[in-house]
Amino acid sequence: MNALPKTMLLGLCIALAACQSTQPDTPAKSAQLNISEPLLAGLEYAQLLNGDTPWTGADRVQVDDQGLQLLDAAGNSLARHAGRFEGLDHRVDRQGLLLATVERKRQQTMLIGLNAARAWSQPLYLPRTAFAIEGLCLYRDSAHNDFVFLLGEEGVGEQWLVGSQGRLLGEARRVRGLSLPPQSAFCQTDDASGQLYVNEESVGFWRYPADAEAPLQREPVDLRQPFGSLAHAAAGMTLVAGGLLALDPEASVLHLYRQNEAGWQADEVIALDGFDEPERISARRGAEGVELLLADERGLQSARLDWQPTALSQAEPIVSLPAAVETGPVPSLGDAADDPAIWVHPRDPAGSRVLGTDKKGGLVVYDLDGSQVQDLPVGRLNNVDVRSGFRLGSKRVDLAVASNRDHNSLHLFAIDRASGVLRDIGEVATPLSEIYGLCMFQDRQGTTYAIANDKDGTFLQYRLDGSSGQPRGELVRRFKLDSQPEGCVADDRSERLFVGEEDVAVWVVDARAEVPAMPEQVIGVGGPVYDDIEGLAIYHGERGDYLVISSQGNDSYVVLDAQAPYAVRGAFRVGLNAERGIDGASETDGLEVTSADLGGIWNRGMLVVQDGRKRMPEGTQNYKYLPWSAVADALGLD
Repeated sequence: MNALPKTMLLGLCIALAACQSTQPDTPAKSAQLNISEPLLAGLEYAQLLNGDTPWTGADRVQVDDQGLQLLDAAGNSLARHAGRFEGLDHRVDRQGLLLATVERKRQQTMLIGLNAARAWSQPLYLPRTAFAIEGLCLYRDSAHNDFVFLLGEEGVGEQWLVGSQGRLLGEARRVRGLSLPPQSAFCQTDDASGQLYVNEESVGFWRYPADAEAPLQREPVDLRQPFGSLAHAAAGMTLVAGGLLALDPEASVLHLYRQNEAGWQADEVIALDGFDEPERISARRGAEGVELLLADERGLQSARLDWQPTALSQAEPIVSLPAAVETGPVPSLGDAADDPAIWVHPRDPAGSRVLGTDKKGGLVVYDLDGSQVQDLPVGRLNNVDVRSGFRLGSKRVDLAVASNRDHNSLHLFAIDRASGVLRDIGEVATPLSEIYGLCMFQDRQGTTYAIANDKDGTFLQYRLDGSSGQPRGELVRRFKLDSQPEGCVADDRSERLFVGEEDVAVWVVDARAEVPAMPEQVIGVGGPVYDDIEGLAIYHGERGDYLVISSQGNDSYVVLDAQAPYAVRGAFRVGLNAERGIDGASETDGLEVTSADLGGIWNRGMLVVQDGRKRMPEGTQNYKYLPWSAVADALGLD
């Protein structure tokens, strides 16, 4: 066994349901396994079809010396694709079949489809990997994008986007590399819950989030004794609704796990008498239990298991809207991009700009195609906002203000109203010790304010004046929340200020400087908003205004009415765009929205979000653009 540190294994054992109890909560009838004669000697790769198919009598798919085959229950071939392959996974629905395998001669992963007329698609080959492929499995997300996971030697792996909406892509796209356990050769995914299961032969079974935007975090399902119930090794596994079946080939047993709200609970251990190190398994629910295919050193056997786990109800997935445009990367590596602002060109909407903070370096400016047009390396800027019509000496300019964490200051930039070019016009000092978030407010008299906060919850409101030609700030109001804030947005129409207390709630106060700030709760953490509460933005519609919140804890965006009682109108995620090769957005810090008609797909406005995890390919953080029309249509907004 590859030994893990004792402290790590003890910690895993605490989290592992199988370590706490190897019995179900309610005593159940012992599962009985009935085994048939071998179907085919020497056959390793076969899977039962699970779900409705377009072909009457279709029962399973397999890899044999004839190639890839679709078979009926009697073993008759319904379709065949010639070749030499190893490894197998599939997805099936009423439109057809998707198969993943490895073509032996080319040593490349191959995806191929079979339609309702039993016609094979053109194969899609992934580029040859730098490692030998030990295992593979397919995953179909809630937006009907198809991915393949590849497992390699020494703990390496990859995730690739291969299809969308039932069609293979013309070219596969690498989503991300994976750091997996060593000795991993088997994987399975649960499409409904978005989970990836991987074995570690000498240690146990692990569960990872499968979604492309998810973090690479693992949880144990079961481990070797004494930390779990596995006697010797972990090999192939398969899923049915409410149940997980996993093989220990050296002990020649099948482990059954039932799903509960806390995870997986060890249920029973079934002896596989007469098997010679069974490593592969496929299963599907039947009327009288679970039908199985089991492969060992000799070949394939079918079996029936008298076992009926109960499926948990699944929450309705949050709608995923594809990103339309992504910007180039911010200059700095790591966690660098943070908060965007949108400057609307007063005469040429197509010349509008997106300003994005690089919190390790400065301010980056992008056009509506996502191309960088300007970089101002002035220091660690965290949040940025924009207002128009600021008097600077004898001229009127548009103004961007950012929180500068190097100097705990307000950093001001004038925007040329003809060209959109920004220039640094100076800073306003603040007494804050850790300046963090920032937003701007313009009252009905046209006075411009900058409102900055500190990590200790303090908010300072400054009246800005540039009549002398040099910007100055006068502190006019101070208030405080109990814990760390960041995101804030002022609704100039209603003269109200929305502020986010990251782990607690969104609050609203009167934005006017002369009025005491009396926070009123808009929405608290706990669903549909999950901490951290990050970016906030206001969309001004013709019939109503909406508050958009970055719910960082579940990588979503929540929309509510911007007027009391602040009814929740829905939530969405920014997902990948398979056609354009743009990854989705996750772990979002800042966001901004405009209702201005910017032309084209932006005719009802635009939403910009920071992307905390750059995928497809992996790289430096950036920003994603989404047409507001997509949000309005998905959530039924006016």
